[in-house]
Amino acid sequence: MASLMSNLSSTISRLTLLRKPSIHFSTKTLQKLHLHPRLSRPAVPFLYHTTDFFPAHYSSCPKARTTEASGQDEELVVLGIETSCDDTAAAVVRSNGEILSQVVSSQADLLVRYGGVAPKMAEEAHSLVIDQVVQEALDKAKVTEEDLSAVAVTIGPGLSLCLRVGVRKARKLAGAYALPIIGVHHMEAHALIARLVQSELQFPFMALLISGGHNLLVLARDLGHYIQLGTTIDDAIGEAYDKTAKWLGLDMRKSGGPAVEELARQGDENSIKFKVPMKQHKDCNFSYAGLKTQVRLAIESENIDAAIPIASASEEDRRARADIAASFQRVAVLHLEEKCERAIEWALKIEPSMKYLVVSGGVASNQYVRSRLNKIVEKKGLQLVCPPPSLCTDNGVMIAWTGIEHFRMGRYDPPPPACEPEDALLDLRPRWPLGEELAEGRSEARSMRKARIHPSLTALIQASIQQQPS
Repeated sequence: MASLMSNLSSTISRLTLLRKPSIHFSTKTLQKLHLHPRLSRPAVPFLYHTTDFFPAHYSSCPKARTTEASGQDEELVVLGIETSCDDTAAAVVRSNGEILSQVVSSQADLLVRYGGVAPKMAEEAHSLVIDQVVQEALDKAKVTEEDLSAVAVTIGPGLSLCLRVGVRKARKLAGAYALPIIGVHHMEAHALIARLVQSELQFPFMALLISGGHNLLVLARDLGHYIQLGTTIDDAIGEAYDKTAKWLGLDMRKSGGPAVEELARQGDENSIKFKVPMKQHKDCNFSYAGLKTQVRLAIESENIDAAIPIASASEEDRRARADIAASFQRVAVLHLEEKCERAIEWALKIEPSMKYLVVSGGVASNQYVRSRLNKIVEKKGLQLVCPPPSLCTDNGVMIAWTGIEHFRMGRYDPPPPACEPEDALLDLRPRWPLGEELAEGRSEARSMRKARIHPSLTALIQASIQQQPS
């Protein structure tokens, strides 16, 4: 154990000495980037408080100062904690890609009870299980807190009440064991998990991130450097799947996506002529609110009673539900195909060497989605990369891996105080863009501008790089 600890400490020391700038930034640097006035106020650096907002000095981290460089990067062991929405997750991952453990506590019963995510109920559920989930992850990995190199935790985007639970746990653990800590962008983690499962995946690549709360098309030019090609104007595809499942009286315990996909296999996808959203818009943005309305009206016209479970429905009723499910899925995914094809064309103009499309997020587990998108990708001469289903939905592995990727670049914070008050200020970023918008991709109809509180991850990292002495 002493030898292992020496190697871990040596690795952290090497990374600190050779580190690139952290995500911290100065007000002057952001002003140079000509950001919107509302965005020029610097966010509180993650778990580190300083008046000037310049990069922290990491010599205060015992693991970073006790030994010299060893060059054994594969010895890094990182704990990842994820509580951005309705699943409490933790995992331990080595920097050579080995997943030592993965634990997820689902809130499926709450989703059924409340018909969706209820933030306060979700927060309470996270609070009840967070200690147990983290401890189980450590136990399954057969490591202790002292074996860890760092702790990575989601700080945004997500629900504030839920994010707070995970960040508090990460602070407490990192402070008690003097561990460096990495604040992770949830959507970046969905994109980067593909680099764990497919080691040859190099930048640049394009990513389509699809889930209950997000539809996002980004060009990943480098670690922490993203261009947003398209996003959702209103509802994401996962939300549309969930609502359709609920209105059709399907079993929501396995979430709406799998339930609709299973039923759709029994239906005729051409039976109902739903309109494809945003056909007239020549951008890469998404909208599923209108399609949801079309589905609801179709269900009402068939007099389908969602209170009657599909298992108890008549054969005629069941066939009608299956036809609606199949027709919805065809159009929902066709919308993805059209926008994705255009985004690939845009991305290739910027990065002609791009070879991959990564599809991740909860909806990426849908086999129909994967098969349809694979045809688009092959048509464009690219390769489709989809993480396994267990790594598509929210999980701690993707948080730990993203933490490792940034840790290697020296982007991390020192341990918080061992005894920190419960009311300490937390850096939570519930609405946190991943990258800057491509000019062609901007939509006047999109209301997200009002919600954009924090500068994008890309802006922060680029600002920190610019402020370093040459």
